[in-house]
Amino acid sequence: MNAAPAPAHSAQALPVEAVIFDMDGLLVDTESLAMRGLAAAAAGMGFEAPESLCHAMIGVPADQCRLLVLERFGPDFAADRFLADASRQTELLIKAGLLKVKPGVPELLDRIDALGLPKAVATSSSRAKADLHLRSAGILDRFEVIVTRDDVERGKPHPDLFLRAAREIGRTPERCLVLEDSYNGVRAACAAGARVIMVPDLLPPTEEMRTRCAMILPDLHAVLPLLSPAA
Repeated sequence: MNAAPAPAHSAQALPVEAVIFDMDGLLVDTESLAMRGLAAAAAGMGFEAPESLCHAMIGVPADQCRLLVLERFGPDFAADRFLADASRQTELLIKAGLLKVKPGVPELLDRIDALGLPKAVATSSSRAKADLHLRSAGILDRFEVIVTRDDVERGKPHPDLFLRAAREIGRTPERCLVLEDSYNGVRAACAAGARVIMVPDLLPPTEEMRTRCAMILPDLHAVLPLLSPAA
């Protein structure tokens, strides 16, 4: 998954004045649980959810996920029932204690705190889901700002989430480093004018991602050397 930095961008091009995190698949390992939730919901309705559909829903807000389901199964499909049950199934897994932070999260948050940089979360999930996921993972109180799909007019790949997060922490997007795992998240961060590093989870990096990202790193541990007082 390692890739050289794209020539048009550099993680050292400007001082890093803030870090904005995606949530699902980047901070917390919810994507694998969501896949299990979708599979369980599909089985309960007597069919099998294609893996390609599940992957297409990564980093996509709920309203767009509904459209993807209807496109796949037809306009008469009970999309709301399916997605609601998938959310319930995933929530049961989280409440059972299966949600974990991704490798490198504690160390990276500690480093950012030591540097005195503000931190924000910008997630396509709802406020209720964001609170549940971050609280269950024990990191809800580690961020000064949390912006959710409930707070903006448009979700990713539109830039609204990152623009609002930057505004709320008092920084311009160009001075923010965004960490993302999804294609739509990378597109949204670029549209906002931020520098973005992709840390892939279930979706492999593509040529488009290599072009858009300052770099692609294997995990959050690899971000640590990029953050220093001189950054």
